Amino acid sequence: MYDLHRLRLLRELSLRGTLAAVAQALGYSPSAVSHQLSVLERETGVPLLEPVGRRVRLTPAAERLVMHTENILDELERAQASVAASRSEVSGHVRIAAFQSAGRAMLPGVVRRLSSQHPALRVTFAHISADAAVLGLLARDFDVVLSERYPGEPSTAPVGVRTTVLLSDKLFLAVPADWPVGSLSDLATRPWVMEHAGSSVRRWTDSVCRGAGFEPSVMFESADVYLHAQLVTEGLAAAFLPGLSLRAQSEFRTVEVVAARSIELSVRQGSDASPVIATVTSALKDQARGFDARA
Repeated sequence: MYDLHRLRLLRELSLRGTLAAVAQALGYSPSAVSHQLSVLERETGVPLLEPVGRRVRLTPAAERLVMHTENILDELERAQASVAASRSEVSGHVRIAAFQSAGRAMLPGVVRRLSSQHPALRVTFAHISADAAVLGLLARDFDVVLSERYPGEPSTAPVGVRTTVLLSDKLFLAVPADWPVGSLSDLATRPWVMEHAGSSVRRWTDSVCRGAGFEPSVMFESADVYLHAQLVTEGLAAAFLPGLSLRAQSEFRTVEVVAARSIELSVRQGSDASPVIATVTSALKDQARGFDARA
């Protein structure tokens, strides 16, 4: 019988890409991970890894083994959910990953509410990019993920992940209070603050400006949406700002609603049957309905 721990290491390698990344994530040395995978290779009697330059990749046999490992882990998760459902008290540890504006606007209230209603439930969260968060969900670093999807961006939920739209968050054109701006086209020669080139958000912001007939003059680049708001407040730049980031802001002017992004909630298939996960996702949905009501 194959060792489940070694099977999980192989699965981690398929997700994270390198032995070093697996070692860092799990707290092992790369040589220890390599040794355990060599033992698994002897157990199976077939090659599982092949060199590609200075890295390794999974063989077709290893890919099939990872697929079976996913099924095993899904069944274990369903078993945990079944046992948890027999308890009279909601208890356990749920790990949430969220991007900046959703984390700041939503999570403190959710954690406070859950701590009050379910003292035996421990909720922790990490601020992390959406791409890394979904990978962490599959790798079981997190249990619930909040991510964002901008207009025109296709849904890319991977196999094994269940995703629902939590909130539609309006996207505003924001300018300094003293700029004589009536529409987007008035900003063709003005400075902008945007996300870094290559990000999904930047692709969207660039396309909106190009649709208005100009290439934006991006003077400042940052992934910090609250820095964007500060630069607009200081009269230094225009920006596209999501509604969740505007709730405490009043020092600048919003000219128009440009579009809306989708705030999405993701869990692993199988874990959504857990009463612990269901309690947390229900609280997040309640919090999101409150934002919708004030939009």
